[in-house]
Amino acid sequence: MTAPRHYITTTIPYVNARPHLGFALELVQADVLARHRRHRGDQVRFLSGTDDNSLKNVLAAEAEGINVQVLVDRNAEAFAALRDPLALSFDDFIRTSRDPRHRIGVERLWRQCAESGDLYRKHYEGLYCVGCEQFYTPADLVDGRCAEHGTEPQLVAEENWFFRLSHYADTLHELISSGALRIKPAARRNEVLALIAGGLHDFSISRSHTRARGWGIPVPGDASQVVYVWWDALGNYVTSLGYGANDEAYEHWWVQSEQRVHLVGKGVVRFHAVYWPAMLLSAGLPLPTDILVHDYLTVDGRKISKSSGTTVDPADLVGEFGTDAVRWWLLREVPRVGDADFTRERLIARANADLAGGLGNLVNRVVTMVHRYRQGHVPPPRASTPATEPLTTTCRNAPRHVDAALSDFDFRRAAAAVWKIVEEANRSIDNTRPWELAKAEQGGDQQAGSRLDTVLAALVQACRVLADQLEPFIPDAASRIADQCAAINGSLPPANPLFPRINQGSA
Repeated sequence: MTAPRHYITTTIPYVNARPHLGFALELVQADVLARHRRHRGDQVRFLSGTDDNSLKNVLAAEAEGINVQVLVDRNAEAFAALRDPLALSFDDFIRTSRDPRHRIGVERLWRQCAESGDLYRKHYEGLYCVGCEQFYTPADLVDGRCAEHGTEPQLVAEENWFFRLSHYADTLHELISSGALRIKPAARRNEVLALIAGGLHDFSISRSHTRARGWGIPVPGDASQVVYVWWDALGNYVTSLGYGANDEAYEHWWVQSEQRVHLVGKGVVRFHAVYWPAMLLSAGLPLPTDILVHDYLTVDGRKISKSSGTTVDPADLVGEFGTDAVRWWLLREVPRVGDADFTRERLIARANADLAGGLGNLVNRVVTMVHRYRQGHVPPPRASTPATEPLTTTCRNAPRHVDAALSDFDFRRAAAAVWKIVEEANRSIDNTRPWELAKAEQGGDQQAGSRLDTVLAALVQACRVLADQLEPFIPDAASRIADQCAAINGSLPPANPLFPRINQGSA
């Protein structure tokens, strides 16, 4: 029987500046899903990349006085380089200005929609936000400004190619309301349904070659226009699979995957839940199965954003506090719904309480007791007793609870499900008091010695289950815990602190 296939993607960010922690959240969430599904034996392809063909990138290069490709290459490399500091496991990283797969696929997608009769050209005048790379009507604005960026849109008048989005309103509403296209959380699904019910308008899918400064993919058959950056960028989910160049890979991962999951921020829901599915319907291609929407990270209540200057560099943060601390904060602290405010003090507090004081302390106590009371030799597994049954049950149930939480795309609940093992193991130590059993054994109580073996075996097994279940969340730490609890020549390695406490002065 063929293992289920899962195709998991992040958005591809503009590269007008270096990456920030808000995008790191999306990367880590996608990585957890990919690692979790691989851990369960499924086939997984995890894609990330960069959106190089944006006017924002052109303007950023002009502001620096450098060539656009130079700026794009430099900043795109910073995004790709997050792989090691964030312990990411993506299988593919696409760059829309450099990857030869991309242009071929974008051109094919354009032609297929044209063959469906959904593309036409007309003169248009409207208000354009460069930050969003989107036209807005006055009704979309807040006091005349873009709600996302707080800037006044530019008045633009030109002739562009348009896509007949209006043709797909009823179909999209049915797909989303029926759950055939799942949008989570429910609040975002309802937001999209309300948007569709309010009426969908055809949208411009090209820009004049002049206004785009010649940067971007030319419209097939019309050199006076370049493909609109969102049409270009959204196509990466299939162009990266060889759509247009390698139909075998495309069939394997897009057509035949059990899940096609897009992780996106709330600011780009319209593009991923309305524009992209409509484009696929027009081209006769399968739709994504799931769109997971996360809210924003903030700093002092302000959205983390490259353009606003409110930013935290994830690579620098890892350099300061380590991969485990950063990943764990993003997964343990950020709610499924609602923005999360980041501070270094909160990261330090969570790392010290959970990693150093909780997880690290537990493993250290268990290994130390095995060395102290059994010369490092782990007692063989034994049947649970009333004293150890709660811990055994918690370990047995943890995978099921993690599966359920991640199926609902709730990372904080999934992390909490694993953390119950830590809590129950510490509770078990307090309740069974191994040091008293050891003392009684030394006094000649053989039953106490037998109970101590049962307790130690259960605690070591709990630490091994923790290493196994934590692998998708904090893979580096999970590997260290597994090594600490692996018998070598019949004996555990000496206890070694897994997580040093972070000095509060580091904040």
